[in-house]
Amino acid sequence: MFKFKKTLTAAFAVLAISVVGSSAAATYPDKPIRIVVGFAPGGFTDVAARLVAEGLQKELGQPVIVENRPGATGTIGADAVARAAPDGYTLLLAHQNSNAVAPAMYPKLSYDVVKDFTPIARVASTALLLVVGPAIKAQTVEELVQVAKQQPGGLRHGSSGVGSSQHFGAAMFSQAVGVPMLHVPYKGSAQAVTDLLSGQIDINFDSPPPTLSFIQAGKLRALAITSDERSPLLPDVPTMAEVGVPGFEFTQWFGLVGPAGLPDNIVQTLNKALNAALTTPEVREKLISLGATPLGGTSEQFATVIKNDTKRFAELVKQLNISVE
Repeated sequence: MFKFKKTLTAAFAVLAISVVGSSAAATYPDKPIRIVVGFAPGGFTDVAARLVAEGLQKELGQPVIVENRPGATGTIGADAVARAAPDGYTLLLAHQNSNAVAPAMYPKLSYDVVKDFTPIARVASTALLLVVGPAIKAQTVEELVQVAKQQPGGLRHGSSGVGSSQHFGAAMFSQAVGVPMLHVPYKGSAQAVTDLLSGQIDINFDSPPPTLSFIQAGKLRALAITSDERSPLLPDVPTMAEVGVPGFEFTQWFGLVGPAGLPDNIVQTLNKALNAALTTPEVREKLISLGATPLGGTSEQFATVIKNDTKRFAELVKQLNISVE
């Protein structure tokens, strides 16, 4: 009898938890939502998160707060979200650094990019610009290569962290043109751009948002872009193929994910709200004005991108001999 009552009590407890969980999911969202960013303020991941937060807030009718947790190329923020409750109130503005590249960079990574997250949808993608600071007089990529060959130890290039898109872009370029470069990692793009402006580093491969205003003001020079076509925002900047570096196409994506086990109806609610936000003029035009391509799509499509890119970057890490320094 005692064992029967104990089993029955446990069953009722499980049922109660299930009912409460279903009820909470049914009324989602009924309190503020937090979007974690794994980089310092000022970079495109942070900018994209704030645009998404504003859009979701309008669509869902609840406050959406952005929280920066910079460090380790976005993996500190990603780890925090992987450990969070799957209730839809803690999300991550994921970057391919933390959610596709990291497994190849960190053998003891505390999370699994496929098993520990629930993809919601991609937000945007950007190409990278090869940008030089005022201390570098080269006006073309060809001239830059000549400068690099004459500089002992190579040019100093910045990035938002070891294994970041900026790091990959510079490593691919270094290998393609046959010149050494010294990697100087930062906790975010904004810090790297600041040092590029002051001459602490020589060049950077970065997305348009952190660099565009400085390029337009003449404080930085963009020598090439890593997309297969020129950017309408910088029509005079040639592609890598046009400057004699064929096969050099590189873009980075940004997307929204939650912890593993996020209920399907919450995923669908967030996916619908995010896609709606990305079609509004306020969000779409802002992304385009920053040199980004708005994306959106389904959770399943995003999951496929993460899975495929995890394999692709594992191969690139070996090919470029990139490792945590």
